Amino acid sequence: MSAELSVSTETLLKQGLQDLQLRLTDNQVQLLLLYLEEFYKWNKAYNLSAIRDLDTMVSRHLLDSLALVPYLQAFLERQGTPVDIVDVGTGGGLPGLPLAIAFPEIRVTLLDSNGKKTRFLFHTATKLELKNVQVENNRVENFSPINKFAIVTSRAFASLQAMIAGTAHLLADGGEYWAMKGQYPHAELADCEYLASLQAVHPLTVPGCDGDRHLVILTTNR
Repeated sequence: MSAELSVSTETLLKQGLQDLQLRLTDNQVQLLLLYLEEFYKWNKAYNLSAIRDLDTMVSRHLLDSLALVPYLQAFLERQGTPVDIVDVGTGGGLPGLPLAIAFPEIRVTLLDSNGKKTRFLFHTATKLELKNVQVENNRVENFSPINKFAIVTSRAFASLQAMIAGTAHLLADGGEYWAMKGQYPHAELADCEYLASLQAVHPLTVPGCDGDRHLVILTTNR
C-alpha cells in the first residue's frame, strides 16, 4: 500500500461499498484507491478540491459518486450497452471517473475547460489504464462530439436551467440529464420546466456524508 494511503482509508472505502450494497472486484477497489491517491497528491498543487483529508475524500468524492451505481445499472439494463456518458465540468473527475471504474463496459467522457484539471485526468486515466475514459479540455459550448451522449451528468453546474440549456447539444435522442444536487431543488426544477421533463428525484444516502443528497433525472422537451 502506498505511503499516501492508510489502512483506515481502504477500510473506509470497503465499508462504504458494503453500506451502499455495491459489489466491486478487488481490482476495481484498488483502482479507486489509486485514483484517490493521485487525486490527493495532485490536489496539493492543482486545487482539485477544497477537501484535503484522504478519509473525507472517500465519502465526499468516491462514495458520493458511487451512490449513482444502482441507477446507472438500471439504466443499462433498460438501454443495453455500450452507453456513452459525458461528465460536464468534471473537475477532478467526479462522478465520471469512479463510474468508469465501476462500469468498464460504458464509455465516459470527462469534459472540463480547466487545463490543469484535464492534465490530471489524462495522467490518471493513463496510469490506471482506463480504456473507457476520454478526457476533453474544452468549454462545453465549444465541444461538438461526433456521437452524442445517452447521459449528460454533472456535480458542478450552478443550476439545472444552466445545465440543460448549456448541454442540450450533447444529449442524444431519448437521453437523460443526471444532476447531482444537495437539497431537493424545488426552485431550480420550477425554473427549467420549459426546458425539460422531470423523470425522477432519487434521495441518495452516502456513507460518511451529512446533509441531503439527490440525483435529479430529466429528459428534454424538444
